[in-house]
Amino acid sequence: MGLEINTLAIIPLMTKMHHPRAAESATKYFLTQATASALILFSTTINAWMTGEWTIMNMTNQIPTVILTLALAIKLGIAPFHLWLPDVLQGLNMLTCLILSTWQKLAPMALMMLTSHQLNTNLLIAMALMSTIIGGWGGLNQTQMRKIMAYSSVAHLGWMILVISFAPSLALLNLLIYLVLTSSMFLMLMTLNSTNTNKLSISWLKTPTLAASMMVALMALGGLPPTSGFLPKWLILQEMTKQHLGALSVLMAMSALLSLFFYIRLSYTISMTSPPNISNSSLTWRKKKNLTYVIPILITMSAAMMPITPTLLLLN
Repeated sequence: MGLEINTLAIIPLMTKMHHPRAAESATKYFLTQATASALILFSTTINAWMTGEWTIMNMTNQIPTVILTLALAIKLGIAPFHLWLPDVLQGLNMLTCLILSTWQKLAPMALMMLTSHQLNTNLLIAMALMSTIIGGWGGLNQTQMRKIMAYSSVAHLGWMILVISFAPSLALLNLLIYLVLTSSMFLMLMTLNSTNTNKLSISWLKTPTLAASMMVALMALGGLPPTSGFLPKWLILQEMTKQHLGALSVLMAMSALLSLFFYIRLSYTISMTSPPNISNSSLTWRKKKNLTYVIPILITMSAAMMPITPTLLLLN
């Protein structure tokens, strides 16, 4: 019931633009989420039929656990159930995209963490590897920022569900860093009013500080040291090698390079390209002292440049 209230509450936000594309996105989102909720109810019903109790914390049979895993994967947008996410985000405004990419992930991820000890580990590992590869591959040829952020979300969710069976605390750390970095990216895109890479290329002339901050946030999303995005990837790969999954660690690290490529391409577009202009000045006039971009800058710099050592000490 809570998941359905969560789904129905965001539908008016999705359709407030009164555009056919927004109505299409809302319809796709509703049908997908309703199917996933029905599957969750179906898995609990099968479990109650087999064991005599309605709790999902102590599932002993394989069939309801597999159905629950697939249902939560559909709700989160994990590959191969990711196809609805880029299309839905593309039809929405940036604020609703921000809510859909961050807040709406919390409830399904909390359910996945609660039941992580009994979910099918092999299925989770297969979906995680598929998500990181498809999330990196799908974003390579995109020019729309909302689709790029959707594929970025798919790739990050792959890293989370990879380690959720072995160390749920690492998945939680990855989720928190993902939430902060994704929120700062969408806030900066809202401030710059940029929905594609062409609009993003003139951002350096408008607000140089914000453009530099966005470049740092993109490097953090890609997982480059010394940014905070490097920390969860490093710890997850370390945990995988402790579980004697060396080949899987290599494949995950290689698939992260696909995502890193389009983050670097966006950084190049932001920082090293400027549109042709006939003005004598290389910077546009900024007559009004607009300070709305200060908040995204502060969030980005504090999130992306988080010191690694204190976090490691806390984890230890």
